[in-house]
Amino acid sequence: MTLELEADYRPNDSEPFMNERQKEFFRKKLLAWKDDILREAKGTLQNLQDENQNHPDIADRASSETDRAIELRARDRQRKLISKIEAALARIEDGTYGFCEETGDPISLKRLEARPIATLSLEAQERHERRERVYRDE
Repeated sequence: MTLELEADYRPNDSEPFMNERQKEFFRKKLLAWKDDILREAKGTLQNLQDENQNHPDIADRASSETDRAIELRARDRQRKLISKIEAALARIEDGTYGFCEETGDPISLKRLEARPIATLSLEAQERHERRERVYRDE
């Protein structure tokens, strides 16, 4: 069952948190993001295949190899992002989407709109990052 949303719908704090409209809004946002990443990846794959030519000049070859390495690293980051998007979609299905994994409190709608894969509230994320800095600095 897919809920139809108005084109200009935006979740807001005056409605119940993670109601069906909000869930559908974030589901569509996540699916569109995933589609964009997959479309981009297909283009990159095509470019890498087209680029797979021998460069007679060693500098051209080195530059091409560097470009390929950068592209492949970016694709790997996006592959990880897709798994986070899929995890967020699963949380929408199981009813845990939008709630902080650490505290169980709702994650702000503004944070979810900016980062729909967020699993921590802003406060919990800041605590997590402070702890990481402390351990990294030791």
